[in-house]
Amino acid sequence: MRLRLPRWAAVTAALTVLAGAGTWTAVASDDPPPVHRADRMLDADGVRLDTSYFTGDGDGRRPAVLLGHGFGGSKEDVRAQAEGLAREGYAVLTWSARGFGASTGEIGLNDPDHEVKDVSRLIDWLAARPEVLLDKAGDPRVGVSGASYGGAISLLAAGHDPRVDAIAPRITYWNLADALFPNGVFKKLWAGIFFSAGNGAGAGIGPGAGDAPGTGDGPATGEAPAAGKAPAGAGEAAPAKPPACGRFTAELCSLYQRVAFSGRPDAGARALLEARSPSVVGDRIKVPALLVQGQSDSLFTLAQSDAMARALAANGVPVAVDWTSGGHDGGDQEAERVERRVGAWFDRWLKKDASVDTGPAFRVSRTGGVDSTNGRATLRAATADRYPGLASGTAALALGGAPQTFANPPGGAPPSVSAVPGLGGGLSGLSSLGVGLSLDFPGQHARFDAKPQTETLRITGAPTVRVRVTSTAVDGSAVLFAKVYDVGPDGRQQVLPAQLVAPVRVEDAGNGRSVTLTLPAIDHEVEAGHRLRLVVAATDLGYASPAAPAAYTVAVEGPLAVPAAPGLTTRAAALPWWVWGLPLIGLVVAAVLLLTARRRTAAPAPDPELAAVPLQITGLSKKYKGGERYSVKDLSFRVEQGQVLGLLGPNGAGKTTTLRMLMGLIAPDEGEIRVFGQAIRPGAPVLSRVGAFVEGAGFLPHLSGRENLDLYWKATGRPAEDAHVDEALRIANLGGALERAVRTYSQGMRQRLALAQAMLGLPDLLILDEPTNGLDPPQIREMREVMIRYAAGGRTVIVSSHLLAEVEQSCTHLVVMDRGRLVQAGPVAEITGSGDTLLVTLAERTPDGEPVPPVPDALVEKIGALPGVGSAARADGGLLVRLDGADATALIGELVRLDVPLTGVGPHRRLEDAFLTLIGGGAA
Repeated sequence: MRLRLPRWAAVTAALTVLAGAGTWTAVASDDPPPVHRADRMLDADGVRLDTSYFTGDGDGRRPAVLLGHGFGGSKEDVRAQAEGLAREGYAVLTWSARGFGASTGEIGLNDPDHEVKDVSRLIDWLAARPEVLLDKAGDPRVGVSGASYGGAISLLAAGHDPRVDAIAPRITYWNLADALFPNGVFKKLWAGIFFSAGNGAGAGIGPGAGDAPGTGDGPATGEAPAAGKAPAGAGEAAPAKPPACGRFTAELCSLYQRVAFSGRPDAGARALLEARSPSVVGDRIKVPALLVQGQSDSLFTLAQSDAMARALAANGVPVAVDWTSGGHDGGDQEAERVERRVGAWFDRWLKKDASVDTGPAFRVSRTGGVDSTNGRATLRAATADRYPGLASGTAALALGGAPQTFANPPGGAPPSVSAVPGLGGGLSGLSSLGVGLSLDFPGQHARFDAKPQTETLRITGAPTVRVRVTSTAVDGSAVLFAKVYDVGPDGRQQVLPAQLVAPVRVEDAGNGRSVTLTLPAIDHEVEAGHRLRLVVAATDLGYASPAAPAAYTVAVEGPLAVPAAPGLTTRAAALPWWVWGLPLIGLVVAAVLLLTARRRTAAPAPDPELAAVPLQITGLSKKYKGGERYSVKDLSFRVEQGQVLGLLGPNGAGKTTTLRMLMGLIAPDEGEIRVFGQAIRPGAPVLSRVGAFVEGAGFLPHLSGRENLDLYWKATGRPAEDAHVDEALRIANLGGALERAVRTYSQGMRQRLALAQAMLGLPDLLILDEPTNGLDPPQIREMREVMIRYAAGGRTVIVSSHLLAEVEQSCTHLVVMDRGRLVQAGPVAEITGSGDTLLVTLAERTPDGEPVPPVPDALVEKIGALPGVGSAARADGGLLVRLDGADATALIGELVRLDVPLTGVGPHRRLEDAFLTLIGGGAA
């Protein structure tokens, strides 16, 4: 309901607030022309309306535009749009409606006797302005626009005041009773939000929030009356209202409380809302209308704009319909595009500029994929030269399934879930990509499936189906919620297009009654292999269901009629600049390199003697530009086939730099890397025999695991038969999860899928950088088994990890680095169990029972400096000493000489302690 529109341009100059109503201020910025703004309080039948008036520079009279705001908002919400229109040559007046912002009065939901008359008074004020263009005395050339609440007032103003010349309502209602009580069912969740948003302090709206006096950019005087009191100057005070009514009128407060308590709309409630709906004056709206409605909108659905379009077209006036991607449920509001189109509409019908292109008679935004640069859905337009309505080009799909009986649970709980206002956040707009949120509880719904589609089917409009309903309720009624799912080939993945559901109350169904269900209007593509599923549920989170338990039986009596709007033409999504810009930049860079760069030294010839050696590194060194020391210095080691090599070292040891050079991502300063005898250079052909998994991989969440792998392999350009997908999957052990959408995967499953991706093509050398990050112990064990199985086939695995216990269990060989240099390389058994590393156990008490103090740090350093000793470090149970030439007997003698209270000396067999010894106690 409240829609805050983004600003068109950043206003960089500070605004000066001058005292006194009607004082002029200027909004200046570096680039856009200045806009003048005047804030004033206008009296309207005892109520004070907070207004802002915007004009740009220029002489002569100009058309005027009134901009209304969304429910729960204020005039400040449309300020940026007002400034933009003022720069385009319009006089723009914005105002806070009664009960909102700094305006006084009570909220009457666009009551013709109050809010609509307020608009006529604003038009009177415009008619007296010397800069406003007049069609005749007292009749300014004026257009009205706004979103939601403000959109409805634009329609009502056109129906009540013949001076309105053009309108552009956005995401609004035609019949408020139909919107809040669709087919006799109470839309309780949206109605509750609607009431709370206007409930004074309860919603944080009103004086002190948003447009409180003194917080705006112009003078704002006057205060709203306290709840329960009449507006200032309104005459005799009205009876006090309950505090829960906030700033609503008493009759609206009573309506809501009555319907919310009973859970069912009554005739009086429906009549009151209908009387304040544009549909009442539909036959009197005879001005050009641009109707903008949101597809992601469970409050004011596309059916509302369809009713508007049909009624206004019958009046013989120009009408254009635009279905945007977003709506009250969230998603891409396309604000900039829509505001440009509104501006063009007013240029054509207020400025009378016949050369302006106002756009097609019908436009619908469609999701064209995901932008890889920002992860957002890209949009493309489908257009037609006439509005097709909601039932054009209907095709019939047979539905299978016998009559089904299901229950309405006591209290209507737990409810099914379709749209969740405020939580959709764009999920509804991404339903075409397989993303959505919906839930139907077993035993509370019936479902009927169509056959899988043999070719792509585009639904544009409202599907319908004939069903027979039988109810066991005492009054013979049934409240049902119908929806159509797009179901994937596996039968498990189902998406509810736009997260929409159609409620219906069926009366006199005790002995069975046939009804036609009109499902939500959508624009959705069903891919070949997918099928449609009709679900009829007894409950829904957004609506009121009967509290009494009952059983409903539903049988399908006809096919599912699916509209296709065949006259629509879809344009490709606009290409981002980098699609064409980057290739051009690449060509320029290539030309510069060809003309100015020195010819590179030819790659060294292959070494036949190393053709069977997966990896040999010789004298490798690398220092980053600006660095004070080498990241890798004089590193040399060799890896043989069938080995699982663990690359260990503390942070900053040079492991990542080594791996980046190994994968050809950066070039070494000195030395060389050979993979199967071929020297590594960026883009070297031998890199096709190397697979890499570096801290996870990115996947498209709506695709299955197999589809992600297929897409990745296609991107390599290599033949499909070279992928060896089945072998990689067997090693990764993904099982049945491979056919599920990746968004349903656990972290462990994602890691294994990433590993399977690295194993595509069964590379002879597999490089894994921290493959167990984020995994729990069972998942770590599974990852270990995957690595061991892969190497068992004669291939080679290099793994960098901080989990020393896992390295000890999964690796056959180790390379230990510290400060860019090689510390030790060899089999795990040699490093952990060699006689070079000894555990010196220490006495805890003297023969007299006195505790022995810890060995001082200075003494540990002395031990490490002994002849023939490489290093010494503390460890659980004593000291770890690495020998470098000395033997155990000589070490014992030196320790006795230094008065070390030793109790024993023996070989050490834990990798963690051996690692700490090798790097001198540093942290891994």
